[in-house]
Amino acid sequence: MRSGIYLTTGGAPSFAALAWTGVLAAGGPARIAGPAAAHLQGLLAEPPDRIRVLVPHGQILASSERWQFLRERAGARSPRSSGSPPCTTVEDTVLDLCAEARPEDVVGWATVAVQRRRTTAARLLRELDGRQRHPRRALLTALLTDVAAGAESPLEVTYLRDVERAHGLPPAVRQRPSRDRRALRDVRYPEYRVVVELDGRLGHTELGRFRDMDRDNVAGLDGLFTMRYGAADLWGRPCAVAAQVAAALRQRGWRGLPTRCRRCSRVPEEDWV
Repeated sequence: MRSGIYLTTGGAPSFAALAWTGVLAAGGPARIAGPAAAHLQGLLAEPPDRIRVLVPHGQILASSERWQFLRERAGARSPRSSGSPPCTTVEDTVLDLCAEARPEDVVGWATVAVQRRRTTAARLLRELDGRQRHPRRALLTALLTDVAAGAESPLEVTYLRDVERAHGLPPAVRQRPSRDRRALRDVRYPEYRVVVELDGRLGHTELGRFRDMDRDNVAGLDGLFTMRYGAADLWGRPCAVAAQVAAALRQRGWRGLPTRCRRCSRVPEEDWV
C-alpha cells in the first residue's frame, strides 16, 4: 500500500477530517488557523473553501486548492493550541481575522467571540498587548473596552458608541434580566424607567413579533417605556435615535441635554428637545 492519509469511512470527508488531513500532511506542531479555525471554534457558520494550516517557520510545504500552508514565526502567537484538530487559540483566531478584516467587520469578529462565550474582552486585550504589531490595534482596543462595558453584539456596540456616548446620554445598564427573567433587556436606564431594545434582524417572523410584543407588555407592566430600533436605525440615523431617546429620558426626569456630534447637522432642529 502506498503511504499517505486515508479516509476509513464511507462518504465524503467531514470538514474536521479535511482539517486533520492538513495537519497530518504537514506533520510536527502544525495547526489550523484563520477562517477554518473560526468555523471549528463555532465563530463562523459556513466552512471556508480553503483550510489554512500554520507550520513552523523553517518548514516549506506547497499549498493546494484545498489547503494553504503558511509558515509561522515563533512568538507571533500563543504557543498553545486548542481543540481537535489543533487550532490556534480563540484569541489568536479572532486577532488574526481582525488583522485581515475591514474596520466594520472587526466589530463582528470581536463581539461574536465574546457573545458566544468563547473568550472574554479581557483575554482578547491581553493577547493583543502581547503582539508587537497589529493593524487594527487602536480600533480593537477601543472596541474591546466597549465590549467589557457590557455591549455584547455589534448593534449594542454601535448604540453605545454612536448614540449614547457620542451624544452625552446618561450611561445605561446592559443585558439585565426582565422581571420574569425570561428575557434580557438590551439597554436599560433604570433611573428613568426607559428600555431600548435592539434588533439586527432584517426580517421578522410572526413568532418573533409576538415575542417582542410580549417583552414590551411585560416591560409596560413594570412601568417601563420601551423603544425599539433596528440595524438600519443605528447605522443610518444614530443622531435621530439619540434625539428620540433623549426626549424619552427628559420626559421621565433626566435633567441633562444631549450633545451634538459632527453628524448631527442632518437632524432637523424640531427633532431636538
